[in-house]
Amino acid sequence: MTKLSVNINKVATIRNARGGNNPNVLQVALDCERFGAQGITVHPRPDERHIRYQDVRDLRPLLTTEFNIEGNPISEFIALVLENRPTQVTLVPDGHDQITSNHGWDTKTHLNFLTDVTARFREAGIRVSIFVNADEEMVEYAARTGADRIELYTEPYATDMAAAIAVPEGSPEGKALRAAAIAPFIRAAKAAKALGLGLNAGHDLSLQNLAYFHQQIPWTDEVSIGHALICDALYLGLEETIKRYLAQLQ
Repeated sequence: MTKLSVNINKVATIRNARGGNNPNVLQVALDCERFGAQGITVHPRPDERHIRYQDVRDLRPLLTTEFNIEGNPISEFIALVLENRPTQVTLVPDGHDQITSNHGWDTKTHLNFLTDVTARFREAGIRVSIFVNADEEMVEYAARTGADRIELYTEPYATDMAAAIAVPEGSPEGKALRAAAIAPFIRAAKAAKALGLGLNAGHDLSLQNLAYFHQQIPWTDEVSIGHALICDALYLGLEETIKRYLAQLQ
């Protein structure tokens, strides 16, 4: 079964826009669990423009599903993760000024650094996932770090699928576009499986493209979805939205 982890960063963005505690990030996380999500993801950044470090501390004792903290492993982030010991930490190479994550690690270039960081987290009993592009060489070097899983950066898939969806699904062109969109991800996922790595995926997955991804790579352990899910919830409501995303993973 592929688990759904809901990234609640966007909820914190709305809260921070006005100050105070509305919407209540902690309550939303608990509601996501109550509505069926099997995990909660947060991505605290140094400027705390959405999830704050204190949110991580407040969430940790309340959550009953898997807790995934993702981010760039700078010293402050490492200390936060070791302090709170989530189920999983996802290492993401985003800079301080990035609006959102837009690429995976060059695991070959940063092999020694990632190996050291991975060892620290694994010694603390924390599962480690490394965010990578759909590139078999990057998957291979991720395995060399000693990580437990990789997370495939799926924005390129989502972009290509948007073009494919505009073409009738049953047409030869539509089939070809869909196959081309998923092909590098299948290759990377198979490489991870052969190397004994678990497999996560995330970034721009949505109700429009998630089911096809899952059909083609059904051994995916977890998808982490935030932006699209929160946008859908504005129209459908949070409970109905989570129900629909879970249905895509059946």
